[in-house]
Amino acid sequence: MSEYINNREYRQKVLKELILELHDGKSVEEVKERFSKLIEGISPTEISVMENALIKEGMPVEEVQRLCDVHAAVFKGSIEEIHQPTNQSEIIGHPVHTFKMENRALERLMSKTIEPLLRDLEEDDNENTRKKLLDGLSQLWEIDKHYLRKENLLFPYMEKYGITAPPKVMWGVDDEIRADIKDTIKLLKKADAKKETILSKVQASVDRVNEMIFKEENILFPMVLDTLDEDEWLKIAAESGEIGYCIYEPIKEWKPARVNVEEKVQKQGEEPAGDGYIRFDTGIMSQPEIEAMLNTLPVDVTFVDKDGVVKYFTQGKERIFPRTKAIIGRKVQNCHPPASVHVVEKIVEDLQSGKKDHEDFWIRMGEKYILIRYFAVRDKEGNFLGTLEFTQDIGPIKMIEGEKRLMDE
Repeated sequence: MSEYINNREYRQKVLKELILELHDGKSVEEVKERFSKLIEGISPTEISVMENALIKEGMPVEEVQRLCDVHAAVFKGSIEEIHQPTNQSEIIGHPVHTFKMENRALERLMSKTIEPLLRDLEEDDNENTRKKLLDGLSQLWEIDKHYLRKENLLFPYMEKYGITAPPKVMWGVDDEIRADIKDTIKLLKKADAKKETILSKVQASVDRVNEMIFKEENILFPMVLDTLDEDEWLKIAAESGEIGYCIYEPIKEWKPARVNVEEKVQKQGEEPAGDGYIRFDTGIMSQPEIEAMLNTLPVDVTFVDKDGVVKYFTQGKERIFPRTKAIIGRKVQNCHPPASVHVVEKIVEDLQSGKKDHEDFWIRMGEKYILIRYFAVRDKEGNFLGTLEFTQDIGPIKMIEGEKRLMDE
């Protein structure tokens, strides 16, 4: 562990030096090799953590932003080593798939329309070509919607998970690209604009858009796919239409797989509970009584069946972790960020196999001290029925001292 901390501190020191070298005028090529060695064996997410730490130390976002071009130059040589393809980004309607399809549409616009027009203008500067180029740049301005969705839907979730440096840096670059495109459009509207200036401005805008596409797909998207959970992606997908899309629009709504719990119960030869009484070994209660009793408990309880499907959760007055009815019928793995799925799967595997009967964790959340317990639920014969998640704020309990034998007035 100490070796890891020392390596991290060393990388942090070198990263700061590289940024200062860029500030002092060194080119991307001059620092690329040293940056490449520095990040060998670590993920884009870890790089972002280091950059975030530098900003927290007081380094201006604009300075960290200088590394963007270095990122792109280094990662272009080893894309496959940085991240593996993810299935989510290939599902039509998923927000990341939509972002990528917009990028493909932008690339086609630039390579099939704008760049050929630039070559035409260079050979023969005429009013018609300038007008067509203006139309192409006006269409490229649709990228504003792409950036708005990224900034207003993706970035808030990243910040929720403590990933603050990449959004700040990328937002700054987005604004620079917007400004470049706006300035280029204004230039094309001027009859006396010089051909050389137009060629230079348009090509610079195209190059910057292409660079941002690369950064999104090889740094940003792998990072958010590794961090956000399915419910968060659903919210992003639902709110995307309000902002709008860029050239491309999803052809169908993304609907993650869900299990119909009632149908599942019936297929297993059981009957869903009605409003009548339910008889237990130790008594009898109505369904409303059971539900009210469970919701009165000062804990959060969630039950996942033997197939890993969420079937029930309590709805107490003060919930520790938010739950919505949308999780009913979901696989438990999809209720957690991808980065922690392996932990969830290991817990369930140990409980189901009989290796363990329970697993406990405790964490601090602001003023709360949370105890999270997972129990194997088994029938009388010892057959595994599912997993019970039991979550409680034990902070008030830990503060108890002495005795209390009388009621409060």
